[in-house]
Amino acid sequence: MSHKTPEAGTGMPFARVGRAGLSLPRLSLGLWQNFGESTPFAAQRELVLHAFDRGIVHFDLANNYGPPPGSAEAAFGRLLAGDLRGRRDELLISTKAGYRMGPGPYGEGGSRKYLLSSLDASLRRLGTDHVDVFYSHRFDPTTPLEETIGALATAVSSGRATYAAISSYSAGRTTEALAIAADLGLPLVLHQPSYSMLNRWIEAPGTDGRSLLDVAGDSGTGLIVFSPLAQGMLSDKYLDGVPSDSRAARAVSLRPEHLAPANLARIRALRDVATGRGEPLARTAIAWTLRDRRVTSVLTGARTTAQVDESLTALEAPPFTTDELAAIDAVTTEVAPDGTRRPLDAGINIWAARSSDL
Repeated sequence: MSHKTPEAGTGMPFARVGRAGLSLPRLSLGLWQNFGESTPFAAQRELVLHAFDRGIVHFDLANNYGPPPGSAEAAFGRLLAGDLRGRRDELLISTKAGYRMGPGPYGEGGSRKYLLSSLDASLRRLGTDHVDVFYSHRFDPTTPLEETIGALATAVSSGRATYAAISSYSAGRTTEALAIAADLGLPLVLHQPSYSMLNRWIEAPGTDGRSLLDVAGDSGTGLIVFSPLAQGMLSDKYLDGVPSDSRAARAVSLRPEHLAPANLARIRALRDVATGRGEPLARTAIAWTLRDRRVTSVLTGARTTAQVDESLTALEAPPFTTDELAAIDAVTTEVAPDGTRRPLDAGINIWAARSSDL
């Protein structure tokens, strides 16, 4: 199989990461699920190479992606050593550490010990001497933030990572992390939060009145958002029941209780907006996350090449009209006591209690 350089003829738009010199494709591929030992390597290979040929050059990983943990990096490492040999400089590879990876006290958290040993293990699995972006996967209240950010600084200064970043930190914790990083002379170029029409927590004001979107915009930090389809809810998949092969049926990142009648009613109302735009709900959902100039890229997951292609059509979606945005807001926000509209909690932000709420 021959693979062209993505920029040549793919039409993929790129955007700058905040104030950094780095650019990302507007659509990136996350290898969180469907990229472990339960998926044949041939299918993984086809998916990644197809995405690459379509101009998706950013592939997002973490130490514990799979399943089992580590298998996603190992599989991507096989591709780097095979079909993608000699193409490393055309790719942007990111990985993370912070969630549970191994047993004992050094297999989870934000300590210097865990982050740097995990990064070394990730590099071995990937078969490369550096990643382009290394993330603190979540805020860890049991470790001084100075230690966590200091470990990211070491990752960069040692050459094991080109850029440092954080994921799922609240607006307040992001402000703290940025200040610590500035003292160390370390740019935190990216923040990776969950974001979708049903999970708009990054728009909610923090203790100082600023949302994560505000903090990112003020500091020049890029945002690359994940789970734009709310773990698959923002599609037609669950409107007529739970398919046997779905995440909800397997209780993988989406539990049946997330599909409560109130949420299904919201999904149907959002589908009506998409129908009015002449497009599937999934395309509307992805395009909506990119409407804000502070969002650099959106991470999508895929099981098939057809799903990659479907996601890419969101980059061609027409701009949202004022009426369409108002209709979406009517379903996904609520009026706060002070009279302002705030994001509605649909109960699907499964990462909040372990990071952004801390």
